[in-house]
Amino acid sequence: MLATALDRLEAPPSSKLLGWHLLDARPEQGWIRIGFDGRREFCNPAGFIQGGILGAMLDDTMGPAVFVMTEGRLYTATITMTVNFLAPAKVGRIVGEATVTQLGKTVAFVEGRLTAEDGTVLATATTSARLVETAKAIR
Repeated sequence: MLATALDRLEAPPSSKLLGWHLLDARPEQGWIRIGFDGRREFCNPAGFIQGGILGAMLDDTMGPAVFVMTEGRLYTATITMTVNFLAPAKVGRIVGEATVTQLGKTVAFVEGRLTAEDGTVLATATTSARLVETAKAIR
């Protein structure tokens, strides 16, 4: 299994609810791949995963990209996040990928995307996130 700074943290309840699990990471490149469980309980009346849940998955992919890139020194607090919904998300495995596009002194910029098992791009996102020392952010 790939060792990252995430190994030193207990997964928060929201991540556990989403079925969050690390699939791959390249910390030196600011890139990460996360698996999620698109559960039936996440569906809207049309039978697709609700957009807010997809947004949470994107947020839970982009923040960890910064965390692993900084070897766990910096935690992110989302300032803005723009999500583009491209295809309906069906129940099943969903994969998130994120890349840190710029890491400043106080703000990081990150791009992310979610794909279905068949490779269909479900949603893309960009975020700007305030950088906080992990020791001050996590108790």
